[in-house]
Amino acid sequence: MEQRRISYARRFVRLLPALLIAAGGVYDYVTPTDFTGAPFFTAAPLVAAPLYSQRGTVFTGVSAVLVLLVLRVSLGGLPRAEVITELVTVATVSVLAALINLLVRRSDERLASARAIAEAAQRAVLPEPAERIGGFQIAARYEAAQEGAFIGGDLYAVQDSPHGVRLVVGDVRGKGMGAVGVVAVVIGAFREAAEQETTLEAVAQRLERALARERTRREGVEAAEGFTTVVLAELPHGDGTLRLVNRGHPPPLLLYADGAVRALPAPEPALPLGMRELGAWPDRAQEADLPGGATLLLYTDGLSEARDETGRFYDPAAGLAGRANARREPAALLGVLAAEVRRHSGGGMADDMALIAVRRP
Repeated sequence: MEQRRISYARRFVRLLPALLIAAGGVYDYVTPTDFTGAPFFTAAPLVAAPLYSQRGTVFTGVSAVLVLLVLRVSLGGLPRAEVITELVTVATVSVLAALINLLVRRSDERLASARAIAEAAQRAVLPEPAERIGGFQIAARYEAAQEGAFIGGDLYAVQDSPHGVRLVVGDVRGKGMGAVGVVAVVIGAFREAAEQETTLEAVAQRLERALARERTRREGVEAAEGFTTVVLAELPHGDGTLRLVNRGHPPPLLLYADGAVRALPAPEPALPLGMRELGAWPDRAQEADLPGGATLLLYTDGLSEARDETGRFYDPAAGLAGRANARREPAALLGVLAAEVRRHSGGGMADDMALIAVRRP
């Protein structure tokens, strides 16, 4: 219903310049000669400038001038001074509308170029994983809170290694290019550590050291308060074992083939990466079973903290329970989940959202 109303509104706006010219013509025709519909004719090309192409804007301006001229000739208004002034005013505004349209087109082209660059950056930093890695079906999805945005502080990565398929999902504190830089550091360190380190705990420590090095290059609040929540997962080859290390991140979910959903919170709370000055203790991986047909869902707090109009948070465990979501292909599951979250929040998400689904066939 909402989409239909939006579609109707867009059609009306597209027709508005023509409606203004028609309204001006009717007004001029049915009112005495002392009244004028020139404001309608003046508004038409200005409204067309941000909506139409260059040709459409020029056509609207010429049409406004011609309709006003025909009306004045037919009603005997020429060559009165005020009528000449009206025609010159509409013609001048039409020329200005064409110039405005040219500036808008150039601005749109620059914006499209910036979006293309941002999309390329996202693909470089957060590439789409293959659909099958190490015998598992995998899909990832990034949903930006701001329409038209691409990459922010959320991250994910998947790496096949001699020790199994390893994954990371995380959320960097902050926004903007500073957060994007930290995302690149974390993912780069993860890919290297996933290949070289024999344990998931050692991978977490490599990420900690990489962020510590990054902080030495930063200043102010980012250096003092920057941190990153992550959850690391390991799926050994040919094994139904799942290992997790959680550093202050929302708990992953296990979706079973019968519709049951199980959250996997960390047995011992741990600080996010980048906060070791406040306390340090050894990372300990927790283990769980990942039976055939089950799906592991990793996500950032853009999912669990999406609010509806009453302020109620979206509960992914409750939203997915009792449904055969685990039987879906991972990409289809993430598509359904993203649509549900946007419906829950009324289409206005407050934070970006990164999702990874891993299904064991």
